[in-house]
Amino acid sequence: MKKLLLVAVATIGFVFVSQAQEVKFGVKAGINIANLTGADEDIDARTSLHIGGVVEFPFSEKFALQPELLFSSQGAKVSESEEGNSYERKLKLNYLNIPVMAKLYLTKGFSLEAGPQAGFLLSAKDKWEATFGTSESYEDDIKDQLKEIDLSFNFGLGYKLENGLFFSGRYNLGFSDISDFEEEGDDDKVKNGVFQLSVGFMF
Repeated sequence: MKKLLLVAVATIGFVFVSQAQEVKFGVKAGINIANLTGADEDIDARTSLHIGGVVEFPFSEKFALQPELLFSSQGAKVSESEEGNSYERKLKLNYLNIPVMAKLYLTKGFSLEAGPQAGFLLSAKDKWEATFGTSESYEDDIKDQLKEIDLSFNFGLGYKLENGLFFSGRYNLGFSDISDFEEEGDDDKVKNGVFQLSVGFMF
């Protein structure tokens, strides 16, 4: 099913690109406010970053297609502190994300954006830091406990200036259960959820 979806996205993208007008290339970077849904314990958002390149294929003044290739650091964290004791656990999940965004320009420069995304897991670390009289830290590689592909959907807003500078804000809603470690009777689905704020430039 995942392979079929990826092929369908690629085919649709090729058809659109063949009909595009002036192609524009750009770069972007920004912050992620990432979290995981469906985990057993109470978790907090992890602030991290994303960076990569974009290509805009305009078809008219009102509509464009924008594929992107992004390095995105995601995950979540758990932290507690009481009477001088502290505990923090961070799940650092690094992905190579390929969103394909449809952009509808409502006014000159201002756009609504939405589209599917395929994410490929590059690395996954589980880091613990605790202070209970003495400080201890530990980091474990958990990539083999997670699925390699994460399918999701993006939606958000964008604004582009005439000089090529642009800004965007979007939410990445995960569809896939990313956990590859299931115990008998465990029905929890762990999914990514990421809010992104970006700034970039079109050449």
